[in-house]
Amino acid sequence: MSNTVFCKKYQKDMEALDRAPLPGARGQEILQTVSKQAWQEWQMLQTMIINEKQLNLMLPESRKYVMEQMDKFFNNEPTDKVTGYVSPDDIVEL
Repeated sequence: MSNTVFCKKYQKDMEALDRAPLPGARGQEILQTVSKQAWQEWQMLQTMIINEKQLNLMLPESRKYVMEQMDKFFNNEPTDKVTGYVSPDDIVEL
């Protein structure tokens, strides 16, 4: 049986992460408040944001920006949009 957590993104009990995804207190907070599904969705969005904005994660300001976007995502606040992305649901076959 997998562990569950009350996910702050979806506001319901869902499958929990297996371990903290980040070190320290931030990682423990995510482990206790974010579901596996929400974390996986964040990872996909994070990758698109990093690529679209050509962020260099060696720079502190880039890492800070990504963490701000992550907080917005998990708190259901608007995140910066990825301009070139088209959802598979939006593709119309001819």
